[in-house]
Amino acid sequence: MNLPATDIRTAPAEKAPKRQRHIAEEFRGKFYVYFCVLLMIVIIFSIVYFIASRGLAPFIANGVSVKEMLFGLKWNPEGDPAAFGALPFLFGSFATSLLAAVIAAPLGFCASVFMTEIMPKFGKTLLQPAIELLAGIPSVVYGFVGLSVIVPFLRDTFPGQGIGILAGALVLSVMILPTITTIATDALRSLPSGLKEGSYALGATRWQTISRIILPTTLPSLLTGVVLGIARAFGEALAVQMVIGNAPHIPHSLFESATTLTSIITLEMGNTTSGSLHNNALWSLALILLLMTFVFVFVVRVLERRVKR
Repeated sequence: MNLPATDIRTAPAEKAPKRQRHIAEEFRGKFYVYFCVLLMIVIIFSIVYFIASRGLAPFIANGVSVKEMLFGLKWNPEGDPAAFGALPFLFGSFATSLLAAVIAAPLGFCASVFMTEIMPKFGKTLLQPAIELLAGIPSVVYGFVGLSVIVPFLRDTFPGQGIGILAGALVLSVMILPTITTIATDALRSLPSGLKEGSYALGATRWQTISRIILPTTLPSLLTGVVLGIARAFGEALAVQMVIGNAPHIPHSLFESATTLTSIITLEMGNTTSGSLHNNALWSLALILLLMTFVFVFVVRVLERRVKR
């Protein structure tokens, strides 16, 4: 049946405005996305440039030795002569972060195996939300709990005052546990079911399948979670500051007071004048933190490439 002449004439005219609207919407969407990406790039480079320009000032303008800052043991920027040894802070940051990862990694791996291989329904409905809830607790709460529970326990059980490297590592281990557990759980759930079925078909038990097939196959992804957890612990300030003691020296045991890069920055930054040598030296510590973050990101990228292979 032929359409009326009026319908034939108006059909193309009605499609044209719709096509124009679609083109306009697509243009606005692309513009918004590209604008957000460009804004993120500008913000990132601006932050890096600002920290680098302030952090390099002591070495360029004031003649501070890089070797002294990285390997010196005394920190006294306002002394006569001034000392800029940041090795105790570096030691405290690495000691607490690595020890926290050593404590949290087995717990996170075991929890992820339990949620994916042993009791997946219970883990998915109750255990995983409970673990992920830990990520939303403010760091000051972790520090207060550590100061009220962990420090008295260590003081009554071991020699010392309770504050120190071990107290900070225990607090950080709980803080990074959700990161390690979540990434490990996602890695185990994304594993092809054919690997497990083939292992069972060959007569392997569930534990043999977990220990010899599942964990070795997902090891790069598991290590990615550990590295991200270390990066999270390395940049934490307030919770560690409340339980580590903030003593600027290298401790000889896990029960002695120490300090970290983030702790010394937060403690002294407010008491310095912008542009002074002391202030710029603290920015140098911030630059070291930034460089360590780049190192952690690089390690994560390397591990991700191994997973894709």
